[in-house]
Amino acid sequence: MKVATVLFKNNSFVKELNNDNLDLTDSDLVLGFGARDLVSDDSIFHQLRNKFPSSQLILCSSAGEIYDNEVLDDTISLTAIKFSSTVIKAYEVNITDFKNSFEAGSSLIEKFVQENLNLVIVLSDGGKVNGSELVNGMNAIKKEKVLIIGGLAGDAANFKKTVVGLNACPTQGKIIAIGFYGQKLLVSHGSLGGWESFGLERIVTKSESNVLYEIDGKNVLDLYKSYLGKYADELPGSALLFPLSIKIEEVDEPIVRTILSIDETNQTMTFAGDVPEGSKVRFMKANFDRLIDAASDAASSCLEVSSFTPKLALLISCVGRKLILGTRIDEEVEAVSDIFGSDTILAGFYSYGEISPLKPFGECILHNQTMTITCINEMD
Repeated sequence: MKVATVLFKNNSFVKELNNDNLDLTDSDLVLGFGARDLVSDDSIFHQLRNKFPSSQLILCSSAGEIYDNEVLDDTISLTAIKFSSTVIKAYEVNITDFKNSFEAGSSLIEKFVQENLNLVIVLSDGGKVNGSELVNGMNAIKKEKVLIIGGLAGDAANFKKTVVGLNACPTQGKIIAIGFYGQKLLVSHGSLGGWESFGLERIVTKSESNVLYEIDGKNVLDLYKSYLGKYADELPGSALLFPLSIKIEEVDEPIVRTILSIDETNQTMTFAGDVPEGSKVRFMKANFDRLIDAASDAASSCLEVSSFTPKLALLISCVGRKLILGTRIDEEVEAVSDIFGSDTILAGFYSYGEISPLKPFGECILHNQTMTITCINEMD
């Protein structure tokens, strides 16, 4: 397995890390994460296609790009991979062709022959797709041993539109999956948040999908504003500082939900994933050092899950973490780099939702506000 990374900025290729001497024109797979205006530009797409003429070229808009141990904006971070024996297959669906995101997810996984399928990386529109329903649909079809990871495309902190593309200029509504086949593929994963819960545990008493109306029979927006105090005047932006910890019946560990928007007219809050009635919730707040430590711990858990030296670590973190950490954002990527060392190439993006199991090689779930890491290599 050979890996190289290339950085596109200011309409040109400005950096390249290629210690494996990979012939970029002969790459099997190229993953590109970048600013929405860049990845959806036809002229830029043709430049990328000419750079990687024979690869499966997947492009995804982001809320920040990870290149080596840096976090960047207004670039495209490209990772080229050539496998020795692993075979990849890539498919796409459009959310507009389905009644809901569950059906889109199940239909996408149905496209794969699952014999010898080890890993699926999913990159999805982050605005039109319900991430919770998407992963439920994929879990309903996948076989037990298939690991599904990925993320929802981002759009900086704009939350206007996101785009994804498979061998074409990215557009809205697309969901893309890349399947990895072969006995020599080595994979591990980790996912952690590092948020602190505070206040009482409460019960969701009225919700619909990802829209929350009431907690403990009280209007959620009034309750939330009372917790925010001085930050209430800065909604909806300040909501990223105070996500929700949620315990869902079928999931053992609490997961984090980011608030996408508030509706003052209807007095509701919309989250980046479902918040089912009857689930138990607590408010959360950020601790900078704990967020960075969690990124380090996620990397460590990858090595504990499977003890091989990763050739590539794919990092998908949350836009909320990027906004909160601000100028310290590089520190969470550097913390991951410190765990893996110089032999592991880092690449990835900041997303509107992260897809990863909580337990080793378990069913995938939608996370918010986490650092998720997937490590890849091949046996000699």
